[in-house]
Amino acid sequence: MTTLSDLFTAGARRYDLLVGADPGYHRHLRLAAERLVRHRRPRRALDLGCGTGASTRALLGAAPEARILGVDAAHGMIEQARAKQWPAGRVEFAVGLAGDETVTAPSAPFDVCLAAYLLRNVPAAERDRVLRSIRDQLVPGGVLAVQDYTVAGSWRSARVWDAVCWLVIVPLAALVLRDTRLFRYLWRSVRDMEGVEVWCARMDAAGLEVLEVHHGSSWQRGILHTVIARRPEQT
Repeated sequence: MTTLSDLFTAGARRYDLLVGADPGYHRHLRLAAERLVRHRRPRRALDLGCGTGASTRALLGAAPEARILGVDAAHGMIEQARAKQWPAGRVEFAVGLAGDETVTAPSAPFDVCLAAYLLRNVPAAERDRVLRSIRDQLVPGGVLAVQDYTVAGSWRSARVWDAVCWLVIVPLAALVLRDTRLFRYLWRSVRDMEGVEVWCARMDAAGLEVLEVHHGSSWQRGILHTVIARRPEQT
């Protein structure tokens, strides 16, 4: 049976090429990282769902003094991330599922955690547990940034997302990868993803205080969302 991690591993070698076709992809990662570290300058940072390292690069750019652990469930993604050039002794990568503290514990606690395009790929029944795990691995006052796609509650956003996927993303994947399964999954996962208000409620239930909510611009308005939350100082 093909798992989601298998799909990401199968697309890992060309993944950067495909996401790079979106001119806003890296810019939005940088914005999320900058918003995150404005609340706390990190010495130790967790990049959960790091993929091929694009979010790690954004986090390193926003906090060049930090030591960063990047974790992803797809070993092919981690292989691509490790193959890139990183400052010596500053960045490490590990294969592991979100919420698996045996992977992250040696580097915990963390001052900040960036979880970009992760929550949607966690089964809904596991999201509360994963958020609690992140909260437990943050220092008191530590900050989390969750960035992801959802079109819940917006007819316009759903129509735009459908058009972009079926007219641009999926045909491009067919051309570059000769395999559209990962990006057909992307389309469906965004269509099925719960709304931002649910993310915020989950964070609140996990003991995280929501500080900021941001929404995408241009064609991603109403599609891309970023939530910044903090573990309270007194816990």
